[in-house]
Amino acid sequence: MDLLNSKVRPMYFKYLVAASGSALVASIFGMVDAMMVGKYHGPSGNAALAIFAPLWSLIFSLGLLAGIGGSVIFANKRGSGNETEAQEHFTLSILYGAALSILAMLIIGFFNEPLFRFFGADDELLVMAKKYLKPIFFAIPCCVFSNILSAYLRNDNNPNLATIAVIVGGVFNCFGDYFCVFVLDLGIFGAGLATATGQYVAIIMMLVHFFRKKNTLRLVKPTSVLRKLWNISVVGFSTAISDLAMGIIGILFNRQIMKYLGTDALAVYGILAQITPFAQCLAYGAGQAAQPIISQNLGAGQHDRIKECLKYGLYTCAGMGVFWTAVTQLTPNFFVNFFMTPTPAVLEIAPGIIRAYGISYILLPFNLFATYYFQAMMKANISMIASLARGAVISGGMILLLPMIAGADSIWYAMLITEILVAGYGVYHMVRCTRTL
Repeated sequence: MDLLNSKVRPMYFKYLVAASGSALVASIFGMVDAMMVGKYHGPSGNAALAIFAPLWSLIFSLGLLAGIGGSVIFANKRGSGNETEAQEHFTLSILYGAALSILAMLIIGFFNEPLFRFFGADDELLVMAKKYLKPIFFAIPCCVFSNILSAYLRNDNNPNLATIAVIVGGVFNCFGDYFCVFVLDLGIFGAGLATATGQYVAIIMMLVHFFRKKNTLRLVKPTSVLRKLWNISVVGFSTAISDLAMGIIGILFNRQIMKYLGTDALAVYGILAQITPFAQCLAYGAGQAAQPIISQNLGAGQHDRIKECLKYGLYTCAGMGVFWTAVTQLTPNFFVNFFMTPTPAVLEIAPGIIRAYGISYILLPFNLFATYYFQAMMKANISMIASLARGAVISGGMILLLPMIAGADSIWYAMLITEILVAGYGVYHMVRCTRTL
């Protein structure tokens, strides 16, 4: 499809299906791990995955930093007819991703134990988290580049390949989980091995794009490297921090839950850490579908097409917010029994926790979509402020302060308060930004 001339509605929904499919299957990676590990190890297995979750957020955020940051500028430059600079940003995204992958492997390789301790692990959970890490460690570059390549495939009119690659990788992960965890009796190590294998398969399939005749992405010798890397970082930062926010929030929740509520409550939070990516996936899909359309049409000055695309994105997020809020309120025990073999203590506390936390899902999709919208509109500062507020400043303050002010159980409303405040900021600036078109 021609991003500048094709009808916006069918193009948006085509990209939405592709991008949401990728996000959905990526969420299934974690869901299947949680289900298998929870059935094998019980609540302690889910608690160990909750301890590991911040590392996942860190790893994937690096890919978003280089991939989304570079691809937004790539699309804008292509829309304005500057193909040379577009390709330079693609090249630098690849080099940036490689450097970030090496840095992540060095940090995680040398400091994984103090990191897990910082994330809230006790002696038992530390052993389990390290077992899960062993096979995943060598797949870290694949995790980073899956986000980079997915972003550029969408901007090079091949969103379906990214989706197919992630789906096939997810299938390997799902079947591999059962085989490695139960048949080979490897437990949480087997879950990590299956997840790593799925990442290898997905990245290999994405590389097929570069052997197609329709591929327009080229590695070139970049100029003004530092300036362009800075621009990529600034644009990509808000999306990266949105994903990293799950890690930051996870760390704070892990530590506060262990301090005030104990391992059973942490196991329930581990379930929420698996539900939340599903609540996010269509919002990510809407943002990733809208981004190339908005970016290229902004570069070409076609503002009516931007407004139309925004409308469809907002409809998508509203529907998803209502759906996931309703599901968590009506069927909390389904998630408990799905993800683990629960103890009576877990069954007693889980419904109230899931319902309280789940109310925040009503606004979560909008806040994530707004990040992509402001990036595509080249309003990186607005996007950055919203992402930092949601991912660290407001959320962190609520998680730390609420248990002291209103009791331990009030911590489950921290994200609801955060989403309300960030949504107010996002709506205000979205209206202002759109009126200027």
